[in-house]
Amino acid sequence: MSTANEILRLDDIHVIHTARTGTLFRRDKVHAVNAVSLTLNRGETIGIVGESGCGKSTLARVMVGLQEPTSGTVSFKGRNIVKRDRATARAYGKSVSIIFQDPSTALNARMSVHDVLMDPLRVHGIGTLAQREARVRELLDLVGLPASTSDVFPGQVSGGQRQRVAIARALALEPDVIIADEPTSALDVSVRAQILNLLSDLKVGLNLGMAFISHDIQTVRYVSDRIVVMKSGSVVEEGSAEQVFTNPTDPYTRTLLGAAPSLLIHN
Repeated sequence: MSTANEILRLDDIHVIHTARTGTLFRRDKVHAVNAVSLTLNRGETIGIVGESGCGKSTLARVMVGLQEPTSGTVSFKGRNIVKRDRATARAYGKSVSIIFQDPSTALNARMSVHDVLMDPLRVHGIGTLAQREARVRELLDLVGLPASTSDVFPGQVSGGQRQRVAIARALALEPDVIIADEPTSALDVSVRAQILNLLSDLKVGLNLGMAFISHDIQTVRYVSDRIVVMKSGSVVEEGSAEQVFTNPTDPYTRTLLGAAPSLLIHN
């Protein structure tokens, strides 16, 4: 039963990959995501945490529509979007955006920042040219970058500024949901807190639903309202950030907490 604030719902999601191991006629199967169910509400950040290979990035790809689940349903505002037509896929692509781990590879190095931000507006036919130009200026201001940044290329700014550009691009189409897949792990320690604070402020200011994926449970705690802990493709613990940190019930969660005692250094 969905609530008024619910944006995204995953029910019993399985993703099974065919591995390169096994015989020619019987390849081994890898259960990357195993029976995962979760909901994301407007104005909420859900943190998804676990070690490399636990399935969290595959789950992120399912949430953003880049990976079709082997079974299970993904519902957006109450509508199943797993088997979607072109029009529904286009609308979903506008409503759910992703911020990737490394902005240096996520952004086209041959495009100016202006063109990086203009491109999704142009592709989706948003507004007039003057309105698009105004939106580019608005996006730069929204992520704390000066208007002059528009004229430079991604390689000419710092890593933190590049990630701000990537965040601005993710916001270009005024999405309902942002999927942030390890968005601070490629950044220097000195700028991680700035980006985390920016994401938190944007979530509140724009009333977004946000899924924050990381291997660092302390970073996840910093930005999340609820936390989902994954291991070997399955959810082993879920609860409010306070509950997971003060009273973890699963041994794996306690291991993660013990392995990352400081807030932003061990990302």
